Amino acid sequence: MDIAHLIQTVAIYALPVLFAITVHEAAHGYAARHFGDNTAHMLGRITLNPLKHIDPVGTILMPLLLYFATSGAFLFGYAKPVPVRFGHLRNPKRDMVWVALAGPGANLLQALLWGAALLLLQGAGVNEYFFVKMCEGGVLVNVVMFAFNLFPLPPLDGGRILVGLLPYRQAELVSRIEPWGFFIVMGLVIAGVISALWMQPVMALTFWLLKLVLLPLAFLLH
Repeated sequence: MDIAHLIQTVAIYALPVLFAITVHEAAHGYAARHFGDNTAHMLGRITLNPLKHIDPVGTILMPLLLYFATSGAFLFGYAKPVPVRFGHLRNPKRDMVWVALAGPGANLLQALLWGAALLLLQGAGVNEYFFVKMCEGGVLVNVVMFAFNLFPLPPLDGGRILVGLLPYRQAELVSRIEPWGFFIVMGLVIAGVISALWMQPVMALTFWLLKLVLLPLAFLLH
């Protein structure tokens, strides 16, 4: 393993990853407060302070171990989930959908902003490797988080969205998966199922949409 390459990679991705995780979790907390649950607010989790959202194992140790073990071919991690008491929401079933969407929505917005920053750098003639790669990394990290978190299995955001949209009987059946959901998701990730059947098509569509939205800016700058 090339230590110099690792340090360079960490330096490039550190800021995009911290922003992606922090804004994602804070968005959940803000949405929950908006719809009636103050739990995250009372615990100080509606904040852009990354230390409040970083999980020592899931955010730091696991990604580093996987990076070394797979030579950078496979990475996986997670942050401390923002606590939400769905029963405190004004309309739990409906509002659960909006609270769950807030996190991936924040990532989609960040991907758009990093993409715009990249176009602005190119338009200004700035070709500094570090900044260009940071912007590209910002787009990639947020698109990955957006797509992965929308996978329709609890406890991922997509699973909560699915529970909120399904009729009560079907929603109850899906929600029963949650205690084992993390292990099921990990198994599907390791088996490559999520990557092949979900991540690749959703990410491809997301990149296409971002490019479409940024097209006017690209046209103006070129």
